[in-house]
Amino acid sequence: MPLEAVEARRLYRQVADQLRSLIDSGEYAVGSRLPTERDLAEQLKISRPTVREALIALEVEGRVRIRVGSGIYVTEPVDAAPVPSAVLEGPFELLRAREFLESAIAEQAARVATSDDVARIDAALVAMADVEHPSEASMVHDRAFHVAIAECLGNAVLVRVVGEMFDQRLNPYFTQLAHYFENPGTWLAALSEHRAVRDAIAARRPMSAHDAMRDHLAHSQERFAQSFGAEASAGTPSARKRAARSEGQPAKPKRPSGVQPKSGSARRR
Repeated sequence: MPLEAVEARRLYRQVADQLRSLIDSGEYAVGSRLPTERDLAEQLKISRPTVREALIALEVEGRVRIRVGSGIYVTEPVDAAPVPSAVLEGPFELLRAREFLESAIAEQAARVATSDDVARIDAALVAMADVEHPSEASMVHDRAFHVAIAECLGNAVLVRVVGEMFDQRLNPYFTQLAHYFENPGTWLAALSEHRAVRDAIAARRPMSAHDAMRDHLAHSQERFAQSFGAEASAGTPSARKRAARSEGQPAKPKRPSGVQPKSGSARRR
């Protein structure tokens, strides 16, 4: 028998698989409300952003419905095209990677940017200020801003990587998450953060540029981690860091009373 490729499943997919199994077994019936994100994170011993990624994945699949201000409810399964989850990164996973990479790029851009480079960054900012959000145009100009900073380094690989990472915002999970939390107010906040990055680059302050980009992408994570309204507060990057220290294999969420846990454990991603 030939060997089969082994897939290193991402942690949020393991969580989604556990919750889907509980739903399929009837332990969470159609119409019932799942535990809150906070409760799930505590039971599974993982970070809340990971739980949110799992819930968003289940919503995209049509297994749950998130009702802001009320909670997460099990829905009747529908015949929908399966999402190619093996090739989709979670929204928070993407933002954390961008925070690490683009902070370093902004730092170096502050050392080497020319007046023409700054002019390209400025053009993207002007365009961002003149569009409504959320919209396709706002995403185009937001992307142009981040790519323009990468272009300062004169490295085609970095330009391509930054562009491709940004384009992951168009995947179904990121789009669904943005649906709940992006609005004109968050756009104005992001625009102000972008200007701080631009100003640090133009002033040739490398560490200020690094910190401004890091803060911008950290704030993006905080905006996407706001509460759905069914509980008092949501996870933030600082809370994520505390939870991440103990994050490895998710535990099993508690079942309704009288239901015995099943054997088996999740693999690390």
